[in-house]
Amino acid sequence: MTNIIAEPAYWSAAQKIAFRFFMIFFLLYIFFNPNGVLPYSDNLQAIYIQPFYKLVPWIGAHILHLNKPIAIAITGSGDTSYDYIIILLIFLMSIIGTAVWSVTGRNTSNYKKLLYWLIVVVRYYVAITMISYGLYKVIKLQFPAPSFSRLLEPIGKFSPMGLAWTYMGYSSAFNYFTGFAEIITGLLLFCRRTSMLGAIVGFVVAANIMAINYCFDVPVKLLATTLVIMCLFLMLRDANRLINFFFRNREALPSNLAPRRFKTKWKNTTLVVIKYVLIIYTLYFGLADALAREKQFGAKAKKPPLYGIYNVEVFIKNSDTLKPLITDTTRWRRFMISRIGSAQIQMMDDSIRRYSFKPDVKKRSVIAYTDADTTHKFHLTYNLTKPGLAELKNFKGVNKTDTATYLVIKGEWKKDSVEVWMRRLNPNGFPLLQRGFHWVNEVPFNK
Repeated sequence: MTNIIAEPAYWSAAQKIAFRFFMIFFLLYIFFNPNGVLPYSDNLQAIYIQPFYKLVPWIGAHILHLNKPIAIAITGSGDTSYDYIIILLIFLMSIIGTAVWSVTGRNTSNYKKLLYWLIVVVRYYVAITMISYGLYKVIKLQFPAPSFSRLLEPIGKFSPMGLAWTYMGYSSAFNYFTGFAEIITGLLLFCRRTSMLGAIVGFVVAANIMAINYCFDVPVKLLATTLVIMCLFLMLRDANRLINFFFRNREALPSNLAPRRFKTKWKNTTLVVIKYVLIIYTLYFGLADALAREKQFGAKAKKPPLYGIYNVEVFIKNSDTLKPLITDTTRWRRFMISRIGSAQIQMMDDSIRRYSFKPDVKKRSVIAYTDADTTHKFHLTYNLTKPGLAELKNFKGVNKTDTATYLVIKGEWKKDSVEVWMRRLNPNGFPLLQRGFHWVNEVPFNK
C-alpha cells in the first residue's frame, strides 16, 4: 500500500487563526467580485451590491476624508477608489471575524472539513476566472489587432497600458499561447488529482499577469494579485511536499486527495452532477459568448462602409486651402476608419482625435460627434471618387495620374465649412504587418 502523508489531528493556534482569516477573506472577496463564476451571479450581485454603493462613498467622505468623492460608475477599471475601499472593508471584516471566531471556536482542534470545501471554492473560482480570460485571448477579443490609429500614432504618445495592449494584440500566436495557458490552468484546477499542478501553473500564469498589470499600469491589479494569493493558498497545504521535491531532493509522500463524502448517496450524486454541469457551463457558454463577441467586435466583425486609412491631400477650410504645416492644429493629416461606428483623425501634430462616426450609405451622409459631447453633432456628406475628374483640376496637391481612390468629405465642422480630399492608402503597407515570421534571419530586422 502506498503511504500517504498524514494530516495532523490538532492544528496549532497560528494555523487555526490563519485559516479563519483566509476563509472569511476569500469568501467575502468572491461575494463582492463573483466574476460570473456561477450562472447569473453577476446579475444577483448587481442587486445585493446596491447598499455598498451608498456606504463606500460615505466612508470615503466621512471616515477617510478623501479629497474627491467616490464615483460609482462602470469605467473598465478594477482599481478604482471604490474597489480599494471594498478591499479595505474585506480586510477589516476578515480581521474582526477572525477575532470573534477565535474566541468562540478556541476549543476546535482543526478545520479539516472546512479547509477541504474552501479549497474547492477557491479552486473553482480561479479555474473559471482563468478559463474566461483564456477564451477571450484565444478568440482574440481582449487584445485586438492594432488599429489604424495605433499604427500611425507615435509610440511616445502611447500610455503604458496602450503599449502593452498593442504588443499583445500584434501576435495571434502569442494570444493562443497565453490563452491556452490560462485554459489549461483552469482545467487542471477542476480535477482534484491535478489541482496541485494547476495551482503551480496558475501561480506562474497569474504572477505574469500581475507583473504586466503592475509594470504597465493596467487597472486590474487587485484581481491579479488576489489570483496569485489564491494559487499560493492552494499550494500551501502541500508546502512541505513541494519543498522536499523541488529544493531538498527528498521523498515527497502522496497527498491525501480523498474527497469528502456525505452519508447519503443522493447528496454525493448531486455534487458530482453540479460539478460537471458547472464545468460544461463554463466551457460551452464561455466559448459561445466569445465566438458571438468575435463576430460583433473581433476579427470577424463586419467592416464599416468606408473602412480604410486615408492621407489628407487637400484640406479646404472656409474656402481657404490650408498648407500641410505641422504647426497647424486644425488641419487633418490622416483619416482612419477601422471599426463600425467610430473614426479617428490624426492632426498635423500627430495627435489622434476620436469620433463617433455614423455614415448613411444610401444618402452618402455622415453624422459625427465626440463621446464627450454628444449634443454637438457634425453633419457631413461624402463621396468616393477617382483623380483626373473635372472637380480635381484646381487642386495642385492632387496627382491627376494617380489611380487610387479618394474619399471626399464636405460639410460643417466645428462651425467651419470644410472640404477634405483624402487618398486611400494600403492598410497592409506597414512593416509591422508585412514582416511576418522567419526561421532564418541572416541579420536582425530591427527598425
